[in-house]
Amino acid sequence: MKNCWKKIMVGAIAGAMLLTGCGGAQESTGQNISQVNGGGTEGQDQLARIQEAGEMTIAMEGTWAPWTYHDENDDLVGFDVEVGKAIAEKLGVEPVFIEGEWDGLLAGLEAGRFDIMVNGVEYTDERGEKYDFSEPYGYIRTAIMVKEDNAEIQSFEDLAGKTTANTISSTYAQLAESYGATATGVDDLNQTMELLIQGRVDATLNAEVTFYDYLAVHPDADVKIAALTEDASHVCIPMRKGDDSASLREAVNQAIIELREEGVLAEISEKYFGTDITAVPAE
Repeated sequence: MKNCWKKIMVGAIAGAMLLTGCGGAQESTGQNISQVNGGGTEGQDQLARIQEAGEMTIAMEGTWAPWTYHDENDDLVGFDVEVGKAIAEKLGVEPVFIEGEWDGLLAGLEAGRFDIMVNGVEYTDERGEKYDFSEPYGYIRTAIMVKEDNAEIQSFEDLAGKTTANTISSTYAQLAESYGATATGVDDLNQTMELLIQGRVDATLNAEVTFYDYLAVHPDADVKIAALTEDASHVCIPMRKGDDSASLREAVNQAIIELREEGVLAEISEKYFGTDITAVPAE
């Protein structure tokens, strides 16, 4: 990254994190992630350690445009990247972005390798049992995308017996399977769309705005949106559960509130999605 922004590539060890929880990832300076997090300074909670270190580690995939991806200069950019930077600025610290595969990031968050995860994470009751979540900073509907000539899938109920492509353990894969589909695991959106366009899967589920962004970049793609959920899901920031993280959660919530009131969240959303996904839906 340019200037002071740092990044740590951990995709190669994501599987190892799930199996062993070992701390092999390092910064370009050779600093261990646990050291970046401020270690386990006795008598301090997570927020105090972050502020003492002057840095907050933020986990994200880095392969999911327009949320978090690399531009033509290989710089890490996207909606969640700018949201992460804005929250870190509110907390008075520098963001340290850590990239990796979805499951590895969740495992690393639980193991204490990252402070927060900003990656379009939707809140579910199941995840709420495992992690603490911030208040929502985005609201999105889930869309089904199919090939242009597909007339069989026009609703979520039509997914029964069909095949989909999605990141395994994502809410999209879980939703597809809840309607009777068989989900094929993929690494990123590009691989997902490749399988769909080649006819190797029947459909894929993702955020509505993600598909609109894809179609804006690939206007001639042989795909269409077949159906949308009625209710918007809540995009939140997960962090470790427990009293140690309580003050960090409060600080992140306050940052989100201020950034929404100041119009910063709306501005970032318009930049990357062409619409404001951060506005609280009317009841």
